[in-house]
Amino acid sequence: MSGIDVSVSHAAAGLLVDDDALYLRTLQRSLQRRGLAAAIAQNAEDALRIARAAPPAFALIDLRLGNESGLGLIAPLRELRADMRILLVTGYASIATAVEAIKRGADNYLAKPVTAEAILRALADELDAAPEPADTMLPLSRLEWEHIQQALSETEGNISAAARLLGMHRRSLQRKLAKRPGPERREE
Repeated sequence: MSGIDVSVSHAAAGLLVDDDALYLRTLQRSLQRRGLAAAIAQNAEDALRIARAAPPAFALIDLRLGNESGLGLIAPLRELRADMRILLVTGYASIATAVEAIKRGADNYLAKPVTAEAILRALADELDAAPEPADTMLPLSRLEWEHIQQALSETEGNISAAARLLGMHRRSLQRKLAKRPGPERREE
């Protein structure tokens, strides 16, 4: 598994950080059935306390932890253990946040809901890298959403500044933000 020992013989090979308690327990049990022990934390403070006591081999961190950002956990966790695999997960996936997560030191970025199998593949560096067909393009609504997310990232979330950067009215941008595009549909 890419040089990290994630066997159950360790007290906790991993750390799962998410503010959704039910999701955390379900994911923890699912990983445990596959031979991977993981401690759980519902906020950044608890996550750091657990990681300091026993630095895990990997950490799965939700982007949104209540009022906190999971991005802020990447650097302190990386300081505790340089070879720790850090996976950021979010239900609000965008290219801008993926780029920011990777810049801060995350090893991977996964969209929720993430399965135990996807986590194991990410930890083993066996990500499903099936090439997309050449004739498949992202829908225009998705490209627009990613462009808006990039503008928001560059303006640190300031909607008025992002609207000016995009050359549109603030209310128009707010309406577009309220209409988050759904997952792309592909022909089987």
